[in-house]
Amino acid sequence: MRNKSVLISGASIAGPALAYWLNRYGFEVTVVERAPQLRPGGQAVDFTGETHHKLLERMGILDEIYAHRTGTTDIAIVDGDGKQQALISGDFTGGDVEILRGDLARILYEKTYRDCEYIFGDSISALTETDDGVWVEFEKSAPRAFDLVFGADGIHSRVRRLAFGPEQEFVKHLGHYYCVAGASPWATRSEGTPERVTAYGYNEPGKCVITGGSKAQQLYIFASPELDYARDDTAAQRRIIRETFADVGWEAPRMLAEMAEFDDFFLDSISMVRKMKSYSRGRVALVGDSGYGNTLGGFGTGLAVQGAYIIAGELALADGDYPTAFARYDELMRSLTKLADYSNAGRFFAPKTAYGIKFRNWFLHSWMFDKMLKMTENVKTIELPDYPALVAAANAN
Repeated sequence: MRNKSVLISGASIAGPALAYWLNRYGFEVTVVERAPQLRPGGQAVDFTGETHHKLLERMGILDEIYAHRTGTTDIAIVDGDGKQQALISGDFTGGDVEILRGDLARILYEKTYRDCEYIFGDSISALTETDDGVWVEFEKSAPRAFDLVFGADGIHSRVRRLAFGPEQEFVKHLGHYYCVAGASPWATRSEGTPERVTAYGYNEPGKCVITGGSKAQQLYIFASPELDYARDDTAAQRRIIRETFADVGWEAPRMLAEMAEFDDFFLDSISMVRKMKSYSRGRVALVGDSGYGNTLGGFGTGLAVQGAYIIAGELALADGDYPTAFARYDELMRSLTKLADYSNAGRFFAPKTAYGIKFRNWFLHSWMFDKMLKMTENVKTIELPDYPALVAAANAN
């Protein structure tokens, strides 16, 4: 096997999933994560369709995901008096099985940490490609050489910035922000936990608040041009939410008062990675949101796990010949990311006008919405190559 030593940046979903498959195929894997430890909690993510289930079965984690699944959450859209105006089915927002992002990350980590090197509390500071590898400098650790480097570090990917160019060249702001606050009381299923719960959402032009359900205790979405704030300044982010929703009615005043008591808090833009000419450059490749992210678009987790499976399988089939493997990865991922390129969760949840809110509510009851659901299901059930069998057969010859 050529090019066996690999570095993966990011230990959320795409990174450990990629580590699992690369290790299985005989690569020597190191994962670096800037957080000091695995991040617990987080919002619920989901898997849908036969393809996802087959892939999770091949990884040996399907049963454990179901054991830690959250309940399905329907979102009732109400007016200022609490009267229901529309219903967003949990089958649309949550797929077949939901699980907290932190629980999924832990499951993937536990499948890999014994055989892969994990470095927490550090991050890549520089990448220099050489004739026979990549020289990697870290913020804290000593520099090292790797054969290949993978960016699985999210939509604000540092690897993409270092290897491809500035973020603004690759990430498009979609005109909204979202904030998740407070762990859901239904976050972990146990005896007596209902199969379905109902969250309640309220709109004013350009603003949406949702309370309850399995995603989180609170979800805020609002229209805004790009904001200038430090992504590690939680106090400033909390202030943005308080000021933005200070004049919103319904349950918003209560929610804002409760928000101050929550340790779980996350604010970010709703953005998408522009369609890239290639997900690789030289010996560096992008997997998951770093290459094809679309915030809250409903495809991110599935695409991350599928992308990890594909690029690892293609590398193993090509016996480490990365130009061949990366080209095939580009080709296969184009069809998988197609529908995600057109999703805009901010515009759906927080229309900017009163008319837009009424039209969204009407759309949820229309035949067009049913047609969109079927298109989404078709994209999520694209058949993937059976790489374990293909790689085993290639190695036997």
